[in-house]
Order: sequence, then C-alpha cells, then structure tokens
Amino acid sequence: MLHLKKLSKDFAGRPLFTNIDWHLKKGERVGLVGENGAGKSTLMRIIAGLVEHSAGELIFARGATVGYLPQDGIVTRGRPLFDEAMEAMGELREMERELHELTARLEAAPAEGEEHDALLDRYGRLQEEFRLRGGYAMEAEVGRVLAGLGFSDADGRKDCGEFSGGWQMRIALAKLLLRKPNVLLLDEPTNHLDIEARNWLEEYLCSYPGSVILVSHDRFFMDQVCQRITEVWNETLTDYHCSYSRYLTEREARVAALREAKRRQDEEVAKIEDFIIRFRYKADKASLVQSRIKQLEKIERIVLPPERKRIRFRFPDPPKSGRVVMELKGVTRAYGAIVVLDRVDLTVEKGERIALVGHNGAGKSTLMGVLAGKGFQGGERVVGHNVVSDYFAQDQAQVLEGGRSAYEELLADAPFDMVPQLRDILGAFLFSGDDIHKKVAVLSGGERNRLALAKMLLRPSNLLLMDEPTNHLDLFSKEVLLDALKSFDGTVVFVSHDRYFIDGLATRVVEVEGGRLTSYHGGYEYYLRKKASDDDQPSPAPDPRSSVSASKEERQRQREEEKARQRDDKRRLKRLVDIEEAIAAEELRLTELEQRMADPAFFHDHESARRGGEEHAALTARIALLYEEWEGLGTAG
Repeated sequence: MLHLKKLSKDFAGRPLFTNIDWHLKKGERVGLVGENGAGKSTLMRIIAGLVEHSAGELIFARGATVGYLPQDGIVTRGRPLFDEAMEAMGELREMERELHELTARLEAAPAEGEEHDALLDRYGRLQEEFRLRGGYAMEAEVGRVLAGLGFSDADGRKDCGEFSGGWQMRIALAKLLLRKPNVLLLDEPTNHLDIEARNWLEEYLCSYPGSVILVSHDRFFMDQVCQRITEVWNETLTDYHCSYSRYLTEREARVAALREAKRRQDEEVAKIEDFIIRFRYKADKASLVQSRIKQLEKIERIVLPPERKRIRFRFPDPPKSGRVVMELKGVTRAYGAIVVLDRVDLTVEKGERIALVGHNGAGKSTLMGVLAGKGFQGGERVVGHNVVSDYFAQDQAQVLEGGRSAYEELLADAPFDMVPQLRDILGAFLFSGDDIHKKVAVLSGGERNRLALAKMLLRPSNLLLMDEPTNHLDLFSKEVLLDALKSFDGTVVFVSHDRYFIDGLATRVVEVEGGRLTSYHGGYEYYLRKKASDDDQPSPAPDPRSSVSASKEERQRQREEEKARQRDDKRRLKRLVDIEEAIAAEELRLTELEQRMADPAFFHDHESARRGGEEHAALTARIALLYEEWEGLGTAG
C-alpha cells in the first residue's frame, strides 16, 4: 500500500529522518511512538503530502488515497452537520446523480435502438457498482458514524459553526471515516472523545478495510487497535509486530541486548585502537596497523536509544483526615429547567480512588464542582474532619500568572522542601531545557494545563479532585502521574477518559447518568463486567395485563434514546447559560441607554436622539427574542 524508499527529511538544519526504508501493507494498523519531537507528526504530514521530504521516494499502490486528521485546527461552518458529513460521500453522490440522469435519458430514448442499449448497459454497470460500494445505505452510514462519535439526531440539523472545537474535530473525523481512504492517518484521534466514542472508534478501526497509521497517548486504545508498533528514533523507524504493551517489554529486551552488544563492541574497538597506538610507528608492524585501521573504519557503530530519565514524583505527606472525607445528601444541581443532579447521595471515604464515568454531558464535571464547593440548589454537602482539598478543573490553566516563567509559577507555591524537585516535576510534565523559562502568557493551552496540574501537585492536600488530569499528557507523563497517585496517602476523586489510567487507579467507579449516581465498588474492569452482566440479565416478568414484554433490542433502543436525550439536554443547558449571559449584557446596555435618555439634554441633538431611539428599539427587540428562545429551551427541558 505504501513504501518509503530511502526517505530523508531535514528540519531547521537538523536531520529528522535519514534513508528510511519502510513498508505499510494493505489492512495493517500501525501505531507510531517516540519521544516528543522525534518526528511522528512530521512523518504523517509527509505521507499526507502536506510536507515535502528532502530526499528519497514515497511510493503508493496504484489508485491509493490518503486521508489525514491533524490534532486540531479544523473548523467547519455554513452547512448543517448531516449535509456536511454527506459531502464526504462525494463519489457515491456523483454516481447517484449520474444514475438519475441516466434514468431520465432512458425514459426519453426510443426503446429500440443502439442509444437505449448503451444507456441501459451503462446504467446496469453503474447501479451494480453503486450497490456494492454501499450507495443505497449512504444516509444510514452517515447516521451510524455520527451517532458513534456522540452526535444526536437533533445535531444533524444544526449548522456546523455552532459546535465547539472538540466537536469540530469529531466532525472532521466523521468525514474522514466516511471517505474511507486507503491509507488513514490519525494524529491523536481520541483527544476529544469520551469513553463511549473511543470504544466505538476502536471497533470501527479494527474492521476498517484500509490501512491505518495513528499517533495516540491512549495506551488502551493503542493496545486494542494496533497490530504493529513503529518507533520513531535516531532518524529511522524500528518495527515491533505486536501490541503497545508487548512493545514496551520487547523494546526493553532489545535495548538490553543492544547495550550488551555495544559493550562488547566498545571493548573490541578499544583493543584495536590500543594496537594502532602501540605499533603505529614500528615499520615491521605497518601492514598490521593499516589492516587494523581499515577494520576500524568498517565497524558500524552501535547507537543506543537515549535513556529517558526515570522520574518518580511523590506527593507531599497530607494531613490526616477522618474516615468519612465528604458526604453529599440529597443534592440537586440544575441549570434553569435542566436537572443535572437529581437528589443524589454520595459518601467518599478516606483512601478511596473514585473514578467518575459517564458520557459527555452526563454531569461528571458538575458533580466534581459540587464536591469542590460550587453552588447547588438542594440537599447538603458535609465535609469531613480535617479535610484539605485541592481542585483541578478543566479550565484550571486560566488562573496562572501570565508574567511569570513556568519555573517561577511553580516556585511561587512550592513548599521549601519541594524546591529541589521542581525541575524534575517540570520535566515529568514535558518542560525541559529552556522551556522552563518560557513566560506563562506564551505557553500553548496544553502547556498551561500541564503546568497547572504540576502546580497543584505540590500542595499538601488530603483530598484531590481532578477533572481530566490526563489531558495533554503523553504516555510517559501519564505513567508518572499514575505512579504518584497510586502512592498518594490521601483520597482522590477524578474524571478521565483514559481507560488505562482509570483501570490503574480506581478502587471504585461512580457512574453519572440521568441525574443519578450508581456506585461500583471495584476497578474499571469490574465496572465493565458488571455493566455487561446487568445488560445481559433477563428482563422482569411481564405485567400479566400486557401480552408482550419489551425485547432486548427495544431496551437497547430505549437506552440509546435516553443517552441522546441527555446529550441534547447538555447542549440545551449550555445554550441556556449563553442566552442568560447575553440577556444580562443587553439589559445592561439598555439600562445605560435609558439613563442617558433620561437627561433632557440628550434630545437637543436631533440626530443623536434619533439614533438613540433606534438603538432602544433594537435592544428591546433583541432582548424579547432572547427571552423567547430562553423560554422555549426551558419548556423543552
């Protein structure tokens, strides 16, 4: 399907790849791994044709097509979502258009004649190709992909411009999957997906008919999807025909063997060099010296991959808390007419590691906010004895001081005994070299998030509330954080879409769904097994007054409808909040205008008075429309 032949790429005067020979076979699913900056994304962009290579050849199979999903930066607007997704079926839609055209021409052409026979022959061949390529199921396939990635039926009618950045990337991914290119290039495809969407994407890619190359920081995802791991290092590619977890083991064995081979080679080289130095100026040894010099020149030196510094970070010892760290009793949290938490109860005990799970919009972040002390409408929040909590929100990066460097920002809150570890901590969160002196104001969103997380981990708290702490962390940094949390002597409540991270940390899983909480006292694997067994349980005995009980398919349909309804409620809630903010802003402008108009001098200038009257009428109309939409959304909820 793809052959890189003697491929080289120089970047900013530095060789990134040198004489790469690498093959991708049809149907293979390959995971690219390597240090940050090794060139994974650059290699994908070269294959996608977006970056020129310096030398060598890029050879594709005849007729091969390539599709590339970058990490971010794709924005679509101006068309309803479903129509935008249908654009990805361009070839099939063109075939459908031609079939309609052929139908019209057949109706007009005389039944007897060469033209009619030629049209009929073309129609038959085109119709069969259209059928084989799934043309008659186009709309169903678009609906399946959009639903799998978390879009509801109602979303299909919305303009693409209404969706936020994370959902924009889902739109781009949906279009790419629907195009079905022969070579599919995915750079961090799971970044903006919840667990349900990740599970769906795994299944989709495992049955994908073409070849897949992906970069991901989700270890579980890599294990499920990839048949082969290709390591980008030292200007070349090294293949491991196994899963990611097996790759870690095989790589360690390979590096150990390389290290031993290098030790033996170094000893041999040292002996040859010693011989050359000892006998260089002896005439009777001249031929032997020249022989050794040639032998030395022919030796292909073994290069070892750099050993990444093993960082082990421990939290400061937290103060001791009571057995019950926090309790929620009958707590209700609503946004307008939308109830996100409906009289929920939750007891958090000392030492627990609780994972909050549920689809996007179910209320995980809302629950985390309530635990952290944010407002709610009903019930009670009881904090246990001597509890000191720290909260990492998804927008935690916004509270950082822009004028400080990354190191200074960390230093500002660091206890004295933690100061010697600050550089190691920054290194664990991908700040190295001169990066630690960058001003916070110029850091990317991901860098600010990582810095905020590193800063939070310095403080001696005994309850950590962490909403998506693994966002923007690579596989190595996730391991560092996971090890630190495992050895933490306090209590942790966290939200994460990284299943490996959840499985490695959680001692209890709390599912947030439909305004309710359901606890599973065990790890993530136990939660999945329990959920699966619950789904497989026979339905209750039918009501004797009813002749037919709901089938398993019906229950599944009802669950899917409920999930779609909850996603719609979440988006409706966000729109309600946006409208309320807009109403407040417009009413403030109206109040200020009316205060100016209350001054008799305002009407001395007739033109100014006219404009003021028009502005007053426009503001009043806008506010009325906003209230009308607000009431409509509230009623819909």
